[in-house]
Amino acid sequence: MTRIGFFTRLLDDAPAAERYRIATEQIVHAERHGFDSAWVAQHHFHAAEGGLPSPFVFLAHAAAQTSRIRLGTGVVTLPLEDPVRVAEDAVVLDLLSGGRVELGVGSGSTPASFVAFGERSEDRGRVFGEKVDALVAALAGGELGDPANHLQPPGRDLLGRVWQATFSSFGGTRAGRAGHGLLLSRTQPRPTDAPRRTLSELQLPIIDAYREALPTGVPPRILASRTLFVADSREEARRWAELGLRRAAVGFARTGQPPIGDTLDELIATYDTHVGTPVEVIESLARDSAAAEATEVAFQVHSVDPPHELVLRSIELIANEVAPALGWGSRALAEASAR
Repeated sequence: MTRIGFFTRLLDDAPAAERYRIATEQIVHAERHGFDSAWVAQHHFHAAEGGLPSPFVFLAHAAAQTSRIRLGTGVVTLPLEDPVRVAEDAVVLDLLSGGRVELGVGSGSTPASFVAFGERSEDRGRVFGEKVDALVAALAGGELGDPANHLQPPGRDLLGRVWQATFSSFGGTRAGRAGHGLLLSRTQPRPTDAPRRTLSELQLPIIDAYREALPTGVPPRILASRTLFVADSREEARRWAELGLRRAAVGFARTGQPPIGDTLDELIATYDTHVGTPVEVIESLARDSAAAEATEVAFQVHSVDPPHELVLRSIELIANEVAPALGWGSRALAEASAR
């Protein structure tokens, strides 16, 4: 059974403090409706890209408002962080939340952000690999610069909950070889010579590489993030999709990912968006063969970005209609639906 998660980059159209309040309410709502996990992304400096530079601080707040839902970083940009400090913050959050942390890390994608931290974007792949090793060594209780230094509180309980984000088969192999989880993004770039390739076509080879590299006996953990906005009517869903996707297309085009055409359906296809009534999104998600291979699918409304109230309604429709129709969801979701 594929578990379901709620993912937010905290991009609601509101000041920062209001974004945090809204995102917390959405996570509480997702827990109430049986979602298995909630994920937040770390972004620095650019409010239109993401609204959260400090995921551990925010998730500690979310932990105090919830009791069951798992809380994940998807991702911490590890090349810009001290891996020992990441380990320390993750351990403290895990204890405060009652063992609900999923620790996702990635190499980052915004070149300008690296300068502020004294790093070079060109080095991020190498630095990421080095810091993943240092993070794991710290969690495992390894010596930290002096024989007397070890992580305190200890972090061994988190070793089985580390995830690596990647866009490549090489990254899938690296995550699998380490026995970590695999994080797949809805923003997987398409090759410039094949702009119409589907998200599944791009991500299934990464999943294959990951599974082939997993040590014997280690179960796969694969999370696929997908854009999903469900509304009570097709007209309402497409109206917000038109606004959000046209706005987002400007930013995607600047990063070399222009839309394949100017119609709304072409924008939906270009940016891998599932939008519509429950019946419509059930049909489109059923065609997503990479998501079907995942052990967990995390839904986010970006880049549609509807108002907060419609996000809450979308969470309800996912839990009550979309996930059950696909055979997705957890025991908690079934229990929530029965109430």
